[in-house]
Amino acid sequence: QVQLVESGGGLVQPGGSLRLSCAASRSIFSSVINYMAWYRQAPGKQRELVARITTAGTTSYVDSVKGRVTISRDNAKNTVYLQMNRLKPEDTAVYYCNTQLISGLGFWGQGTQVIVSS
Repeated sequence: QVQLVESGGGLVQPGGSLRLSCAASRSIFSSVINYMAWYRQAPGKQRELVARITTAGTTSYVDSVKGRVTISRDNAKNTVYLQMNRLKPEDTAVYYCNTQLISGLGFWGQGTQVIVSS
């Protein structure tokens, strides 16, 4: 199976920035990818979709992060990124990388912790 490994999480002050990376253990060909996405789960809350990018490059974001977050991908490096700016305490969560293939199979990373606090 495809293994996804997240990195880039950490502790930042409100207003700071982080770039999360998700690297695949093997090549993910565009022809079999439905989408790549980032989810997050804050303490005591359900997991939510933060951002998604399709093979065609179409992106979508949850309202709470629009204007502050950008999802991008580099197929040559089998990597998807989540650039987060002007971070807020409510952005604190474990962030998970997710990829769904056109076959319906989905793959998840182990998660990376993001803490936004003074």
